[in-house]
Amino acid sequence: MFELKKIIGGLLMPLPITLILIFLLLLFISKKNSKSYYLCVLSVVALWGISTPQFADYTITPKEHTQALFSQADHKQIDFIVVLGGGSSLNADLHANLQLSNSSLVRLVEGLRLANIYPNAKLILSGAGNKGFPSTSHLLSRTAQSLGLSAERIQLNPDARDTVSEAKLLAPTLVDNKVILVTSASHMKRAQDLFSAQGVDTIPAPVEFYNYSSTPAIKRYIASSSVLLSVNRYVHEWLGIQWIKLRRALDSGSV
Repeated sequence: MFELKKIIGGLLMPLPITLILIFLLLLFISKKNSKSYYLCVLSVVALWGISTPQFADYTITPKEHTQALFSQADHKQIDFIVVLGGGSSLNADLHANLQLSNSSLVRLVEGLRLANIYPNAKLILSGAGNKGFPSTSHLLSRTAQSLGLSAERIQLNPDARDTVSEAKLLAPTLVDNKVILVTSASHMKRAQDLFSAQGVDTIPAPVEFYNYSSTPAIKRYIASSSVLLSVNRYVHEWLGIQWIKLRRALDSGSV
């Protein structure tokens, strides 16, 4: 009964129930234009497929396994801990931590953990915002201070709107220092590459792993919006890497 409840509950979530309804409606549509009809059916089936934990486990898990966790034993002294912003949803009625995205929060937690391990390291919080509103870096700073970190240990990078600008703006401070880079596992490869292009060697501290290999069998083939989001993030990173390659091919000094 428990397994059946989980299966039905999963199928009634917005993404799977919408795909099921579209598929059923397609069965009643005229098949006169067979190519368009079967293309629609194929699109629905494909969207369902890439939204399942089984697909994510096949495509994302191998990439996550290439990400080594930060090891304190290998690094006795650290000068800077750089936490890349992961976005925010602004609402002046909420506390700073409640305005941060999940990605930002997960990255900040790791940054604070590392700051406790390395009490002499400076914590750099990065991320821009819309004009006239608090930046992601300011929200990260307010949250960090509310959790006990001294303001003297925090340095902000509020003008960086993407990873390229984060690397360029921070490079003068970070060059020739021992730097930990904290960002999502999906983003780490591209982030390290961009910092390296600016002459900054970084030690990766990846966070936000999806762990689809541990998904129960009863859920592995049920489409999920959260899975689709994670797949979307990895596709976004792949496109970002291709864009960097193209820019460098056209102008080796661009990024």
